[in-house]
Amino acid sequence: MSRVGKKPIALPSGVKLQIGSELVVEGPKGKLVVPIPQGVTIENANGTVQISRESDRQAAAHGLTRALASNAIVGVSAGWTRELDIVGIGYRCEVKGNIAVFTLGYSHSIEFLLPKGVEMTVDKQTHIVLKGHDRQLLGQVAANMRALRPPDPYKNKGVRYTGEVLRKKVGKSGAGGKGK
Repeated sequence: MSRVGKKPIALPSGVKLQIGSELVVEGPKGKLVVPIPQGVTIENANGTVQISRESDRQAAAHGLTRALASNAIVGVSAGWTRELDIVGIGYRCEVKGNIAVFTLGYSHSIEFLLPKGVEMTVDKQTHIVLKGHDRQLLGQVAANMRALRPPDPYKNKGVRYTGEVLRKKVGKSGAGGKGK
């Protein structure tokens, strides 16, 4: 039995649900749509959302649907945030409207177009805060930004998530295999 799927979801005030072939969640931050697989039913009663399934064949879909619905409800009411840090001498970022301009040690600067629904602020040119209501989109944007210059295990330079722990590798030793 899915432990995740059995947990009820508390419905905050200001959030409206429309249950049909898919779950439409509307709130002060925006609107999201969650697909409902066959065999999984969603009920809204007394300010809580309960998700159930027909048989054990839908166990994985049961838990997944509950997690997606919960993420949508939290997203449209409170929103999600993701933070990144830029580490390296001369590495920085700035925001111009909905375009983020990264300087990451390449011969050119990188322009990153922010999708609709994702807001970005930069503190001290090296700390990025992403905010949005769609958790999946926000995580994908953060991953794409990190992929512009992934953290280097030898010098620890690059774009990383705030709080991400990196293992620093030891480089080559000095005179190694050179003759005398």
